[in-house]
Amino acid sequence: MADLLGSILSSMEKPPSLGDQETRRKARESHLQQARRTTVQPKPSIITGSCTQNVWGSLGMQTGPCHVSPEQAARLKKLQEQEKQQKVEFRKRMEKEVSDFIQDSGQIKKKFQPMNKIERSILHDVVEVAGLTSFSFGEDDECRYVMIFKKEFAPSDEELDSYRRGEEWDPQKAEEKRKLKELAQRQEEEAAQRGPVEVSPASDYKDKYSHLIGKGAAKDAAHMLQANKTYGCVPVANKRDTRSIEEAMNEIRAKKRLRQSGEELPPTS
Repeated sequence: MADLLGSILSSMEKPPSLGDQETRRKARESHLQQARRTTVQPKPSIITGSCTQNVWGSLGMQTGPCHVSPEQAARLKKLQEQEKQQKVEFRKRMEKEVSDFIQDSGQIKKKFQPMNKIERSILHDVVEVAGLTSFSFGEDDECRYVMIFKKEFAPSDEELDSYRRGEEWDPQKAEEKRKLKELAQRQEEEAAQRGPVEVSPASDYKDKYSHLIGKGAAKDAAHMLQANKTYGCVPVANKRDTRSIEEAMNEIRAKKRLRQSGEELPPTS
């Protein structure tokens, strides 16, 4: 037993000493510092026309922290510079279009082609600086477009709702709808002022059914009911018991005494 225990203890590794733990800690810190120096974070995507191009995808790399070679880092920097230059050029082009729109007195609104989110944000900023009004319309992100309006011709709520529904704005139809709405509102106000409408039937039901209920009202005709002996009808007054309690009890006692004595009971009225 002692030999078995000794062989097990001799095969076990010795616990690490204080020096070994310090060496492992320094090696782990050195590895982490080297990983931080060589890690590059992903950059935002660039705009190309009306669509976006992912920088990491163009480099053939996966998104997220990763190690890049000097050639890939140089290529990434070049793509970032191209992205910045494209944004500057797009902003200049939008500034020119907005300026031409302001100078054209015959235009009160302008609709742009569908753009991505970055391009729309740039255009909204240019329009705000120019002192105009802009709105984005469209359901899908790829189909959303921007419309700009001059301040003195700002769109109404009905016009904005029409654009949101994907419909063209027709001022004539909108004016007709507005007039119809005002007319309906005036009619409701006049009806409320007049109060409830009294309904009078075209004919009197009493005349129509006089051969059934007579000339009086139905309620009055019901009180004129007469006993019909043919059908055995008995007036209500004849059904009532007009005797007092004492008289009824005395009659019951008399019937009981006669029944006990065996005498024939007299007929009751």
